[in-house]
Amino acid sequence: MDGLLGLLRVRVLRGVDLAVRDLKSSDPYVVLQMGKQKLRTRVIKKSLNPEWNEELTLSVEDPTLPIKLKVYDRDRFSFDDPMGDAEFDIHPFFLAVKMMNNSPPPPPPSSSTSSGLVAGSVIIKQLLPNRRNCLAEESSIRADEHGTILQDMFLRLRNVECGEIQLQLQWIHLPPSKSLRPPS
Repeated sequence: MDGLLGLLRVRVLRGVDLAVRDLKSSDPYVVLQMGKQKLRTRVIKKSLNPEWNEELTLSVEDPTLPIKLKVYDRDRFSFDDPMGDAEFDIHPFFLAVKMMNNSPPPPPPSSSTSSGLVAGSVIIKQLLPNRRNCLAEESSIRADEHGTILQDMFLRLRNVECGEIQLQLQWIHLPPSKSLRPPS
């Protein structure tokens, strides 16, 4: 894995207002795919607002590859039913990670967080929903008080009548990741 730049930890937090695929509910799970890598969460039985709180980790060799997310309803005796899909670009997140590695640590934040920002974090970049992404609302790329780069996002599912998925991205550095480290 010569081209490995780092790891991307994707916290699949929860689903909101997912589509009904069984009689009154669904048994949803999430599949993440980046290139040839494919990971999935566990199934949450009978829930339209599931809480997974699961961490899935992807190896990043090409940060320009989009991450595809698909939600399915688990069926015991037939094929699993699709419950929507979304796609997101990690390139802005990767650039923020790279920028933060080549600059001094951010100044300590003030204690006021009227903007909804997590206490002790500094916003690096704001991403707005548009026709080219699946963001349901504004998404912040931020550095926490330990210098960890995070991005919180709500994705609106496509090809389905309703539903959103809440995720959090975190970059994990690898020691030999020289392409992201400033020269010594």
